[in-house]
Amino acid sequence: VNEVLVWRAGLVDAGRPESLGFAEIAAKLALHQDAERCSRRLVELLRKPQTGDMFWMFPMVGISFLGRDQLTFEAKAAIRSAWRAYVPSRGDTENHWVMYYASLYLMSELYPDEPAGSWYDGKSSAENLAESRAYLISWMQLTTARGQGEYNCTQYIGEYTIPLLYLATWARDPAMRQRGRIMLDWLLADFAENTLDGLAIGAHARTDDTQVLEKWNGLSSFYSWLFFGNCPPPAGYGGWGVYFAAVAENYELPEVIYRIATDRPDDVVQHDLKRTRHRWRNSPVRDAPVYKTTYLRREYAVGSDQGGVLQPAQHHSWDVTWAVPDPRGRHNTMFSLQPYSAVSALQMYYTELPDNLLAAVVRTRPSYDSPDKFLGGSPYEQVFQDRDTVVALYAIAPGTRFPHINGFFSKDLVNLTEDPSGWIFAQGGRTYLAYRPLAPYAWVPTAQGDRRLYSPHLNNGTILQAAGADEFKSFDAFQAAIRALPLAFSLEPAPTVKLKTLRGTDLVCTYGQPPVVNGRAVDYARWQLFAGPYLNAGRDAHRLVITSGRLKRVLDFNTLTISDSVTP
Repeated sequence: VNEVLVWRAGLVDAGRPESLGFAEIAAKLALHQDAERCSRRLVELLRKPQTGDMFWMFPMVGISFLGRDQLTFEAKAAIRSAWRAYVPSRGDTENHWVMYYASLYLMSELYPDEPAGSWYDGKSSAENLAESRAYLISWMQLTTARGQGEYNCTQYIGEYTIPLLYLATWARDPAMRQRGRIMLDWLLADFAENTLDGLAIGAHARTDDTQVLEKWNGLSSFYSWLFFGNCPPPAGYGGWGVYFAAVAENYELPEVIYRIATDRPDDVVQHDLKRTRHRWRNSPVRDAPVYKTTYLRREYAVGSDQGGVLQPAQHHSWDVTWAVPDPRGRHNTMFSLQPYSAVSALQMYYTELPDNLLAAVVRTRPSYDSPDKFLGGSPYEQVFQDRDTVVALYAIAPGTRFPHINGFFSKDLVNLTEDPSGWIFAQGGRTYLAYRPLAPYAWVPTAQGDRRLYSPHLNNGTILQAAGADEFKSFDAFQAAIRALPLAFSLEPAPTVKLKTLRGTDLVCTYGQPPVVNGRAVDYARWQLFAGPYLNAGRDAHRLVITSGRLKRVLDFNTLTISDSVTP
């Protein structure tokens, strides 16, 4: 933590006043340095607050509380005045609302009993406090019952953990402080079981074009570095990381969560229930369920959801990630997707009118309307995973924009072999990989040196089987084992795969129908909130049991209690 703060504070150049921004002020206040200079600069910055909405709000909260005993009267007055003059947008996503309401809650507590005219929204401190409290509790209740909407995000992990840490540290109400602690443990336990050597793996509600390929290169790796110590920190400590570091002395990661991320003696199969973020149009349900599967081994991890448009633009349905000694600059992953783009899908999640919606999204998410993208969900995708086997089926409607499949093949793969059987074999690290495209394809090079498997067929599919190199005498032996697997598939009238996996499971996957495992259809209605060796919680239970070895921690949102025990 000290390393982060000293580095950020050290970016300030005495000859350049603009080098002292909000992040540098937060770092210096956390280190108890240059309070007078920070106060003068803060007054300047707040004469005309720049548009930042809730991304302006939570840095102001951190500075306000860190500076309570350090900032000058003039600086504090400037902060208070800004909360009357600047009108931040509440936004339209789950992370926006958590940041917005956590910030408004804490500032309303910091300035209690003030009249409506002293706040930007025309409400009194008491009204803002009540509204904020109601939303935060409703979000926590929904998350602990049906899962997070923006689940397992690689960049947005900070937009949740920072406001929760602020609540756990500064909320006057002890119940809200406890809620902040419970939710921080809850989200970090979920994060820990979805990492491999610190890298975020599997399905993500939201990631970005960089981290979907270079798994290390994002804010999530800052949290792994900070808490687990098992990967290098990203450049600039992830940017937002400084705001967490400024208050991190007030939170100690529970040992049981640390062990989940760093000490896994056995293979892990974990099933989790999540949900989509709120849908405003073009859907019969407001929050659709998301069914996640994660399989973890020492050499690799495979993770997925069921596919579909589960988020508007930054969704990632499935992948395999293999372990590498140093993840920096490495593209240690493999997956496929249909590069879907449609205004109707965007309207499901965004509130803007349709005329300029696509252009607005592309301004901030440039790859969304690109045929060669490696990021995004599709309504024509259906995914099922059994341990380290993935079957992804596609039935693309005629007339769809970009009616093809993109498969990602990393520049870091070795021994890539296109076998006459139709399987494509490759090795990543100590992981053997078998990728079976179900329709003809061609190779397209990428600007970063990777390759894109391009398959322009409406009915299509991918089968992926991973295995550890130590399971076979040689790479040839792995290939022989894959070729020997019973496999039958057809693409008409709908893509169908019948396969016995390398682990001996009989799978039947048909697009539009429930997967069948060993003769029994998968019943998603029985899916629990968490089910696995480390995390367990019933649907609607609001109670999470975290275990690793002899350690157990129970987070109970019903009673607002946290309990720890050690098995004798």
